[in-house]
Amino acid sequence: MSYDKRTVRSWVLYDFANSIFPAVVTTVVFPFFYRGTVVGGEEGLGELWWGWAVAASALIVACTSPLLGAIADRSGARKRFLVFYVAICLIGVALMTTLGPGMIVAGFLFFIIANVGFESANVFYNAYLPDIVPPERLGRTSGHGYGLGYLGSALGLLLVLSFARAGQLEIVWLIVIAYFAVFSIPAFLFLPKDTRGGMAIAQAAKKGIADFRRIAAEVWGYANLRRFLVAFFFYIDGVLTIIVMAAVIAQGTFGFDLQQVIVLFLIVQFSAMAGAFALAKPTDTLGPKKVLTGVLCLWVAAGIFAYFVEDPNVFYGLAIAAGFGLGSVQSASRALMASLIPDGREAELFGFYALCGRSSSVLGPLLFGGVTYLAGGNQRPGFLVLTAFFLIGLILLQRVKDPRARAETA
Repeated sequence: MSYDKRTVRSWVLYDFANSIFPAVVTTVVFPFFYRGTVVGGEEGLGELWWGWAVAASALIVACTSPLLGAIADRSGARKRFLVFYVAICLIGVALMTTLGPGMIVAGFLFFIIANVGFESANVFYNAYLPDIVPPERLGRTSGHGYGLGYLGSALGLLLVLSFARAGQLEIVWLIVIAYFAVFSIPAFLFLPKDTRGGMAIAQAAKKGIADFRRIAAEVWGYANLRRFLVAFFFYIDGVLTIIVMAAVIAQGTFGFDLQQVIVLFLIVQFSAMAGAFALAKPTDTLGPKKVLTGVLCLWVAAGIFAYFVEDPNVFYGLAIAAGFGLGSVQSASRALMASLIPDGREAELFGFYALCGRSSSVLGPLLFGGVTYLAGGNQRPGFLVLTAFFLIGLILLQRVKDPRARAETA
């Protein structure tokens, strides 16, 4: 396999480009604004609506990603899909400039549009990884992407900080759009061009729908891939739910204001960046399974400890420790998935990767929001629910055989 540095740099830079969206829209500013200003009212109601919004968008992505991946592989239209869904995401963010108090359903729908665009674009972006780097560089390249992405998240938050504190959220959303669009340009230009597939997009869509059950059965037939996806389903649910609920937890349990939430998130981003870079090379040398095992043990301990934490200063320290494993759990998962995929089915199987990740993301926010609502706004019981997801995923991961480890012992 040829290794083109410009192509790899362009791929990594997209992680930097899209990182402002989860930082500002999914994790910090928008959930804080949606819970406190748009929904307001009864304790726990904001968490409930926010959990529904995250779950609904995740369900849409889960249901469509395998089909979209199959269409992209068969029609050779991967880059066109990437550009299209980035545009959908930015349109959803642009619609957020019209939101105000009481516009609960509009905010719900606008977030769904934006998040579906963001997550669907990632299916096609991730599928490029095994095409542009050899197997022995999967972990390193994936880790560098996530590391630069966390740097991008931090810089994006710093750009919007003064406007968010001043309540000028229309400017915040416009900054997100400009940042995402500009830094995505190298990926649009230099990632491998679409190739003429065996089918037109419409024909590939029709066949993809007809063959979905067969494709799912084939995926299920790869025993090692199946074991990994089942484990991934559980532990990534806990990870993604914490990401989308972080601002809500800091606000609801520890009484943080918006500025404190942003400072907390900046600390976590730099901690996650350090973890992603520090564990990028070990992901290749030790194997992604060992890295994932260690990080999940850290998250189980952090989840249990978080239940008892009362002091906000201790919460800062806990967030730093958990943040160190945040980037590596995502990058190592992506590297392990890429190593398990047969050639020529990258987008299709990364579609199933998104299916497992996003279908599990329906469960976590709903459970966290529902448990918090039933507990009268007390979020702590939800911490234990998320910890259970980490523990189940950790146990199931031990059944997965790491291809790198097998290759070294062969």
